[in-house]
Amino acid sequence: MCDGNINLGPHPATNRLPSMELKGSVSSPLDIPVPRCSLGSSSGLHYGSLINSVSSLAPLAADKPAISPRRAYIAIAVLCYVNLLNYMERYTIAGVLSEIQKFFDITDSTAGLLQTVFICSFLLLAPLFGYLGDRYNRKYIMLCGLSVWLLTAAGSSLVTGSQFWLLVLLRALVGVGEASYSTVAPTIIGDLFSGGQRSVMICIFYIFIPVGSGLGYITGAGSANLTGDWRWALRITPIMGVVGLILMVFLCPNPPRGAAETHGDGVTGHSSYKEDVKYLLKNKSYVWSSLGVTALAFLTGALAFWLPTFLARAHITQGLRPSCTGETCNSTDSYIFGAVTVATGILGGALGTTLSRHLRDKFSHADPLICAVGMLGSVPCLFITIFVASSSIPATYVFIFFGELLLSLNWAVLADILLYVVVPTRRATAEALQITVGHLLGDAGSPYLLGVISDAIRSSNPKTPEWNFWSLMYSLLLCPFVGMLGGVFFLITTMYITEDRKAVQRLVEGDLRPQQRPTPDSSMELSDKCTV
Repeated sequence: MCDGNINLGPHPATNRLPSMELKGSVSSPLDIPVPRCSLGSSSGLHYGSLINSVSSLAPLAADKPAISPRRAYIAIAVLCYVNLLNYMERYTIAGVLSEIQKFFDITDSTAGLLQTVFICSFLLLAPLFGYLGDRYNRKYIMLCGLSVWLLTAAGSSLVTGSQFWLLVLLRALVGVGEASYSTVAPTIIGDLFSGGQRSVMICIFYIFIPVGSGLGYITGAGSANLTGDWRWALRITPIMGVVGLILMVFLCPNPPRGAAETHGDGVTGHSSYKEDVKYLLKNKSYVWSSLGVTALAFLTGALAFWLPTFLARAHITQGLRPSCTGETCNSTDSYIFGAVTVATGILGGALGTTLSRHLRDKFSHADPLICAVGMLGSVPCLFITIFVASSSIPATYVFIFFGELLLSLNWAVLADILLYVVVPTRRATAEALQITVGHLLGDAGSPYLLGVISDAIRSSNPKTPEWNFWSLMYSLLLCPFVGMLGGVFFLITTMYITEDRKAVQRLVEGDLRPQQRPTPDSSMELSDKCTV
């Protein structure tokens, strides 16, 4: 019999390594592991491998899950609702960007700064919330962050014409709430469901990214038109957010980490942040897929922020619409672009998940391959979109539709990849680092960078409505090249995904058979000694 303690301690000659223990509490401010049994190691564990063992502690099949299915489905509904609001708020600014530029009299590069400061605060705080999310009560972390989000988002609507600096500051603080939510919420879903059911739930959750983005354009432009004041566009989501906050307090659980894989018991690991990062950097599937996410973030961030303005300028260039002169501009393009984003998000997310579920059992590298096809397939659509806008608006929308549809294949699939190539106790940290790198090198700078390029081109040419359009068009040409780079990153991921996924499965499901050819990334050495 085991002595009631589990100790994955290494050989004295090695460094201290994290241990993983079964855990039964559902919610507590600080998740404290409950020791169950002890394993010793005589050979030592090499860090870079999946060293935490849950397998010897496999619960009986009859064990009941810590969270009932009904409660899990209710939690998913609440998390999806808040995710919808997060992305609605993020892109409301883009829906009324022309009005904001007119109100504050700012250039394209300065306007792009609004999105850049938001993303910068978002990415800088993501590692902190990832660290906390792997160690403390995730529900409380989300509630605190969302409270900050509600206050700062509502405050953004109160600025005056001489306080653009205050709007920039408040937009930066909005990133606090989103950083806490985006790093933690997917890991809760990963602990409520497993297997094919998890893929479906992740798909539903991530479908609300494009749906929320599209509704952000629509509600932002609609509120501005109805009230004649763009500030009301920034007040809708905070009002709806109060409802989300209340629902989260009463209906969202904090399941044990790894609960879905261990029939409710969960696992907890003792490791430093440095050890977590070291583990992730040695996980090749995680590294290359994160680089692909970065390219995707650059592309979608730039397009989401600038395409409605680009289409509005295309109308003016073709003589279909007069230039914007009043405080409220024509918002037709924001409505249409928002509707296209919603439709392609739902269709693309569902299609990506369906392809993943049907192909994953036949081809173990199907998921990153789907992402590569989505990225590379969108490139010609983007080129055509950019060049045909000067002559045909309907044709432009057709290729925007297909381009966004292909890009939307990726969101749910990418989230699923992270959950099955990273051990449960490091998923929040993995989410946080992916968010940080993805936004830092992706959409944190892409709206501002395109604005700078557009201003530079326009400064050397006549200041006419036509050159307002052409300068932005030429700056958008950077996006297809980034899309090609992202496709290459996902193709490289296909080379490592199979082994990295099997490594996590061996850890969680209890396959302790020694591997004939262990690698630094996936090998696991474990002793079969049990302290009596």
